Amino acid sequence: MTTLVGISAAQTSPIDREALVARHAVTLERIDPHAAVMVGNGSLALSLDVTGLQGLRDAYAEHSPLLTEAQWAWHSFPNPEGYALDDAMKPIEVGGRSYDYPYIEDWAEADANPAIGWLRENPHRYSLGRLSFRLADGAEGEGRALSEEDVEDARQTLDLWSGTATSTFAIQGEPVVVSTRVHPDADVVLVEISSPLIEARQLGIDLAFPYVAKNLNPDPADWSSPDRHTTRLEEADGRILLERRLDADGYAASLVTEGATTPRLAEPHRVAIRPNAKTDTLRIALAFGPDAAALPTVEDFGEMVAASDAAWAAFWEEGGAVDLSGTDDPRAAELERRIVLSQYLTRVNGGTKLIPQEEGLYSNSWNGKFHHEMHWWHAAHFALWGREELLAPSLDWYRETLPMARERAAHYRREGAWWPKMTGDDARESPSTINPFIMWQQPHPIALAELLYRASPSRSVLEENAEVVFATADLLASFLTETEEGVLRLGPPVIPVQENWPAKTTYDPAFELAYWAYGLRTAQVWRERIGREPEPSWQAALDGLPPLPMAAGLYLPVGGEESFWTDVDKDACANGIGTTGGATMSGPAPDHDCHNRDHPSFLMAVGMIPGTDVDAEAMRRTMDATDRLWDFRQTWGWDFPMLAMTAARLGEPERALNYLMMDAANNQYGVTGMTPRYHLAETGWVRDADTYFPSNGSLLAAVALMAAGWDGSEGDAPGFPEDWVVRHEGLNPLP
Repeated sequence: MTTLVGISAAQTSPIDREALVARHAVTLERIDPHAAVMVGNGSLALSLDVTGLQGLRDAYAEHSPLLTEAQWAWHSFPNPEGYALDDAMKPIEVGGRSYDYPYIEDWAEADANPAIGWLRENPHRYSLGRLSFRLADGAEGEGRALSEEDVEDARQTLDLWSGTATSTFAIQGEPVVVSTRVHPDADVVLVEISSPLIEARQLGIDLAFPYVAKNLNPDPADWSSPDRHTTRLEEADGRILLERRLDADGYAASLVTEGATTPRLAEPHRVAIRPNAKTDTLRIALAFGPDAAALPTVEDFGEMVAASDAAWAAFWEEGGAVDLSGTDDPRAAELERRIVLSQYLTRVNGGTKLIPQEEGLYSNSWNGKFHHEMHWWHAAHFALWGREELLAPSLDWYRETLPMARERAAHYRREGAWWPKMTGDDARESPSTINPFIMWQQPHPIALAELLYRASPSRSVLEENAEVVFATADLLASFLTETEEGVLRLGPPVIPVQENWPAKTTYDPAFELAYWAYGLRTAQVWRERIGREPEPSWQAALDGLPPLPMAAGLYLPVGGEESFWTDVDKDACANGIGTTGGATMSGPAPDHDCHNRDHPSFLMAVGMIPGTDVDAEAMRRTMDATDRLWDFRQTWGWDFPMLAMTAARLGEPERALNYLMMDAANNQYGVTGMTPRYHLAETGWVRDADTYFPSNGSLLAAVALMAAGWDGSEGDAPGFPEDWVVRHEGLNPLP
């Protein structure tokens, strides 16, 4: 049933959601080496080649490795030396006191210290297995793997409404039709293949299992080390049970087939699934779990398909929707496509307890670990789009890891809970030149809990999250230090959102100051809601917070850099470059002494958050300076929606739209809705990833703000130009 909360003034009837979603179905008529379609349920996902399976790996790019990954699947290489985080600790002197941080001065130090290397690499995500086609030589022969050259007349469609990839092609003139999907509530892959080649027993399926590659990024699969892992197959209770061991870790899989002979191990780590010649259709239900006891029950194949179709239809029917089809601006159709595909991709790769890694379940980056500072971009949109049940599980992560966060705060002689930057499922910080000093993730649990409460205001939400909210506020208040002059400062050491400032000397980053204040104020509101008096230490911190740094009427990235805007106003700093031309416009090599690059995070002080402490006109002038002087070649995918949120709150909807649709290298949305990630090297662009999901999450957050507005905004769709027809429903405004 369609949710009609928050219907826009531009509509007199509900949005035809199925038509909205259907017009953005993904269709491929050839292999796009950078665009493997994904199917999944947030916990388990697969990236598929054009046949609907995963066997054509060599036809795809380095960063599209055709993986099967799960949020619960983590592995560690052996650690005979017993390396622990203490082995990476180094002292830093701050305000006359010494603190031990797990940091390194440069990456050469990591190469020289094996403990740091092990701690960064472990634990890591890995690929669970790969499904592929095999051309058989009659009843007994093993045949050969299907190759790209065997595939004729390929056409693949991703039906977003049902979460199903349908792949049609021919082999030697014989048609093949494949449908691939994942069960919505259980980690079960459902594959149906129909072809005369099935009945003729000329086409079969292989399920193969890899070890874990030493080079974990972007493809963690090692197919060349069969002796380093084990696969055990047994038949039990009408299914094939597979037990996998990789060093001290393991997982289980099960196979239930229709139209196949009994699957068998053709090689130590390759299961052969062959048709039984009784039908032209082969069906496979492949389940995965952390162990055999956790394997989901495989039901009737048709019932599982129906459950998948129904769950996806409910996803589209019950959350928010935005229809831009009545707008003449040619950008509207493309923006609507990005919105729909981003909803699909963020659901396939998230909505569970663990924060997604930046490349989701598509490929590995940073060894498959996730970044807490990205959590807002990954998940805030769920609450804003009426899908708060997909945000709530990730707040469980904070509750479960709260004891470790308290220990971390105590280690740094602070109160409350100190949340890490980059971790695996062990919640242990990863040593780095940057990681231990990043702090803008600290207010996230407060901000996200507030969005959850606004979407679903209840006593239970307050009680479940209050301890985390209050422990986080304790950290925010106690993290501040007092100078000899009695002035409070945020840092050093700190590295702000804009990561090119040095940890040991940086203080008072603009966004962090504003976010600290927002977090402390919101925590005080939570105390009031739950029936407690305001916390004096939080109020003292609020009262003592310095103003956002400013010089000559412009906001600064960090404190003490009064000459920032004049320093970057020179040709060597590539002023204003990179706003057009996408990845074809690299321009001159970057000057790394220029700080007008990376995230222009000072603008986040109004946009992502309300901007209570911001002078709107000063921020407008700062936005003007950013447009003129920033090197937009060296920004990230979430920067563009972030900028749009700032412009929208400042009453500049046309500029918001321009930011959102900027033709920058890292703001390109491919055929599947994924955004590649580039960095600018001395020799030009280097493609680091074929997808970067913070882009998709931030786009949805920005569109929610622009369409549904924020507390105190006026009119409908205040972030869009007046000549745009924005039909929306089910969206929640931001604070």
